Amino acid sequence: MRISRLLLQATQKVMRPPGLPVREQSVTTGIVGIPVNPAARPQLIGAYKTTLDELKAKIPETAAYRKAVEAITAHRLKIVEENDDTAKIEELIGSGQIEELICQAEDEIKLISKMAEWRPWEPLEEPAPPRQWEYFKKAPLAE
Repeated sequence: MRISRLLLQATQKVMRPPGLPVREQSVTTGIVGIPVNPAARPQLIGAYKTTLDELKAKIPETAAYRKAVEAITAHRLKIVEENDDTAKIEELIGSGQIEELICQAEDEIKLISKMAEWRPWEPLEEPAPPRQWEYFKKAPLAE
């Protein structure tokens, strides 16, 4: 019993890097494989800035993928830069805990390289068969 209490106390004393605002530290994220990150906000800002830089360097301005990712990332970066409170950031973004947001941003950075390799914005090598995309058209209005 005594050992359990000591272990619990030790895990609750999470070290935080100097200069970070004081906030309640979680002992766990509650997600297997994702530990609590005491420097999550600066890391997330860095990941979002890297994402924007990678997009500018590797994806054409006219690509729909770049436009969508730039819009989402710029919006999220603005939220993170304007708020110091992790709970507020998580609430405003609405896509999970801050540690999950870091994972998402890192995955997006990896995907940018893959998209640059695949080049989905270029025309098809072969023209699409006739009527291939017709099921996406709107049905005619009944009169």
